[in-house]
Amino acid sequence: MTAAQTIAEWATTLTADDVPEDVADHAKLHFLDAIGCGYAASALGIGAEGRTAMAELGGEPQASVIGLDGALPAPSAAFANGMLCHGLDFDDTHSDSVSHVSVVVCPAALATAETQGSSGAELLTAIVAGNEVVTRVGAAASGLFHARGFHPTAICGIFGGTAASARLIGADATATASALGIAGSFAGGLFAYLDDATATKPFHPAWAAHGSILAARLASLGGEGPPGVLEGRFGLYHAFVGAEKGEIPIDAQLADLGSRWETPRIAYKPYPACHFIHGSLGATAGLSPLDPGEIEDVLVTIPAAGVSLVLEPAERKIAPRTVYEAKFSLQYSTAAMLVHGSAGLSAFSDEAIADRRVLDLARRVRYETKEYETYPAAFPGGVRITMRGGNVLEAELPHQRGGPENPLSNEEVRVKFRENAGMSLPEAAVESLESAILSLEQLEDVTGLLREPVRA
Repeated sequence: MTAAQTIAEWATTLTADDVPEDVADHAKLHFLDAIGCGYAASALGIGAEGRTAMAELGGEPQASVIGLDGALPAPSAAFANGMLCHGLDFDDTHSDSVSHVSVVVCPAALATAETQGSSGAELLTAIVAGNEVVTRVGAAASGLFHARGFHPTAICGIFGGTAASARLIGADATATASALGIAGSFAGGLFAYLDDATATKPFHPAWAAHGSILAARLASLGGEGPPGVLEGRFGLYHAFVGAEKGEIPIDAQLADLGSRWETPRIAYKPYPACHFIHGSLGATAGLSPLDPGEIEDVLVTIPAAGVSLVLEPAERKIAPRTVYEAKFSLQYSTAAMLVHGSAGLSAFSDEAIADRRVLDLARRVRYETKEYETYPAAFPGGVRITMRGGNVLEAELPHQRGGPENPLSNEEVRVKFRENAGMSLPEAAVESLESAILSLEQLEDVTGLLREPVRA
């Protein structure tokens, strides 16, 4: 049996009763978190191009979209929501797979569930199935996609989104394996934006969510995809990371589906920036704010795998050209934290990245790489600050805040949602949506989930 066939067999036979309560609770919280990020992006006018473009295409009103008074065809809705939910880079990440999970799986699953008139329990089970697939496909080749310049959120995410969507439309294991095979030909996403300071990355989960629904539907109509799409001679791991057949341990990742759950290991973000920044930035948070004029030198440490994303080329990182580039600059983020004592949404704006105090301090931020025992299961980091008087302040965070070993509380995640969603919705609507998502399994029909709260 191939990897795709194993995934398909498990994903199509999983029942709501098979999912442990804590796994279901985490899945609901991650769904809530992702949707909140989407509403914040919508309020700030970030990532909305996808919504506009999809609305212009028109079509049958099947699924709800953040910030849209109406509905769009399911693939279009998934695209629009995926882009919005990832627009601020404030959404969750699974460390081992280095994938943003919820911004692909949740938009694809929600749009499909609305179209099908699925219950909340059916949607929740599909989300869990999708989460478990994304994380395993990525963790089998942890860090290898990054090394080749590919974005695993898009490449791995489409397999989870496809598994979720295929399940919701009632595809059997054979059709689901074909859908996964088709998804492999849709997979893609380049890190080229890092060189050009462009906000291209939100298109990656959007396209993956969109492709997930198409792959599932095409397979249900008889479209064929190769069952050896992952580990085969010309499969995903060969094409994207140069691996020979059998070299990537995907079988080991899939062997304990249903007994080991990765959904609770997906990490929430307390800062709207690349997760490789979070360990060092969290360490810095415990030392700030400081008088920037009294700081002589700042040395940050992170795993070597993150350097090309958030530290180099240094001349661009110390003076980000765009807000999106600032989200991938540890130098800028560290300086912002030290100057202002925080690095939330307000630190990533056109005005903020022009702050001379922050930019002057960013030039004094150096880095070293360090081998952390906790990586890649976490995003660790540290900082050492030398003051002009000779005093040295040090801190280290082997597990970033928001990860499973250093978690945000359920209430902290809910507060984050309220703050983000409250940027677009009135208080009553925020409360209504929060209640609906956190009691998802009680909903008889999820149709209009993102439209009902607006009218609350």
